[in-house]
Amino acid sequence: MIQKCPVTPDDRSFLFLLYCSTRQAEVKAYGWDDMMREQFLHMQWNAQQHSYAMQFPKAEQSILLQKNKKAGRMIVNRQKEKLTIILIDISLLPEFQNRGIGTSLIRELQAEAEEEKSILSLSVLPASPALRLYERLGFRALESDGYHIRMEWRGAI
Repeated sequence: MIQKCPVTPDDRSFLFLLYCSTRQAEVKAYGWDDMMREQFLHMQWNAQQHSYAMQFPKAEQSILLQKNKKAGRMIVNRQKEKLTIILIDISLLPEFQNRGIGTSLIRELQAEAEEEKSILSLSVLPASPALRLYERLGFRALESDGYHIRMEWRGAI
């Protein structure tokens, strides 16, 4: 069972480690040395944090815990006036992936959206393995900007 707790300033190093774990294969392919990779990942992580804070200043950021061990994070923005729940980010450390955790968390959001009569939306990279998960859970692609695919789940709306 996954628990959620609010992100605190003490979680910063974990969040950076988590971010790096999601980009390792991509960054290793560049052929850079360790220092170059670390600088690049710091730059990209800081840009992502800034972008999320600017676009979604009221988003709920949670650390995901399994058996009191930090497993990942989830960022959700609830727009009551637009009847939309936006899944901004869900990331799990590699050792917690492929265990049904992401599926369970998304199903919780789907149940919330169903109850609130809201739309659940997200964006995903076309090459992301998560794309198949979202399709399997009933999300439909709406548009692509060439970098991200915007998807929605509407339930019984």
